[in-house]
Amino acid sequence: MLRKRKNRLLHKSMSITIVLGTIVMLLLFPSCGGKKKITGEAITERDSMAVMQTSGVTTLISDSGVTRYRVNTEEWLVFDRKKPSYWAFEKGVYLEQFDSIFHIEASIKADTAYYYDKERLWKLIGNVDIQNRKGERFNTELLYWNEATQKVYSDKFIRIQQPDRIITGHGFDSNQQMTVYTIHNIEGIFYVDDEATAPPQPETKALPDSVKKDSVK
Repeated sequence: MLRKRKNRLLHKSMSITIVLGTIVMLLLFPSCGGKKKITGEAITERDSMAVMQTSGVTTLISDSGVTRYRVNTEEWLVFDRKKPSYWAFEKGVYLEQFDSIFHIEASIKADTAYYYDKERLWKLIGNVDIQNRKGERFNTELLYWNEATQKVYSDKFIRIQQPDRIITGHGFDSNQQMTVYTIHNIEGIFYVDDEATAPPQPETKALPDSVKKDSVK
């Protein structure tokens, strides 16, 4: 008898538990199901990470099967998942540009550089220093070099040092050999005079003849 009574009490308590659980579920489901959960597109770490990181690089880069550049840089990063994808040279870069017979057409230095590989566009930033085959030197803080159009340009201050003069201005367009160019908003042209730049010599004055004769003994 005691065993039957215990079984009845256990069965009754289980029934009450099941009923309470069912009521709770019925109360919760409408509130959860009434609102649609909105999720954004997943962003993975791979999207923002470099697919390649190389230090102490000296390499040759070809264009259409022809070697066109030599690159020296402390660090080279490649971001292939970025939009647009690009190469980063954030610790400085030095490039040499070759013609078809490996003559250096120009050498380029910059504090930072980005190369957008799909657009074939270089962006050079900070202490940009370029020398062409004619010995002219170009200095600016920002320069773009579009390989697709074979143009080099900037809308920033630029200084061009030629053998006989220095030209400054704002804005600049050139062919990629840096030999045919236009300077916009010219600010000044300063001619280089070797005699004017030589250090001054002490001035000497000729003594009168009377003084010369008197001083000779």
